[in-house]
Amino acid sequence: MILLLQLLLGLGYTALAHLASVFQHDGLALGALVALIAMFVVEPLLARRPLAFVATPLLLWGAWGLYDAGHAALPLLLVPVVFVVGIAWIFARTLRPGSVPLITRIVVGIEEAGDAAALAPDLQRYTRGLTAAWAIVLLGMAGASLTLALIASPSGLLESLGVPSPLPITQEQWSLWANLLNYGVIGGFFIVEFAYRKRRFPGRYDGFLGFLRKLAGLGPMFWRDLLR
Repeated sequence: MILLLQLLLGLGYTALAHLASVFQHDGLALGALVALIAMFVVEPLLARRPLAFVATPLLLWGAWGLYDAGHAALPLLLVPVVFVVGIAWIFARTLRPGSVPLITRIVVGIEEAGDAAALAPDLQRYTRGLTAAWAIVLLGMAGASLTLALIASPSGLLESLGVPSPLPITQEQWSLWANLLNYGVIGGFFIVEFAYRKRRFPGRYDGFLGFLRKLAGLGPMFWRDLLR
């Protein structure tokens, strides 16, 4: 239930952030910041963690301060970069020696293999390589988002520092990539990789929808533990 609420808040943030960029509207930017804050604090608030009750009003006060100063849209330029880098780190950190790669863990869960050692050696190698590929793709996306945020005009990161943009693009063009097309790239990579995996390991999956059902069947606890 909490994951669903966080997902809805995340979708609300994305919509508000894009509209704020299209219409250059500080009120919509403030709404996006509030949705983002709510997405992160809803779980600790519902769990009645004392720190959450201290941090939440401070974060909201900070968002209002940015709005009051006319800079509510500025953090939105960096949110997609930080978010995607954070996901890339989740993949990359599992490539350390002695750790089980993230995709390997997912395949173990889907196939109920017990542990990674039970998987075929070629599947272990493939899932490790795929984990690295996801980290690289996500870092590339974050780099693209940061580059576009720097050169956006008006009120891009460079212009906010008083440096003219060398190749100005509109805020709407930046947002189209950072808040919408980014996720299309993720979805496209996911679909293309599945098609390749199905050919590489025939008979392992019935189809794409069946694969999605297996992922969903792992349950929220599995995903929460996986992403920590």
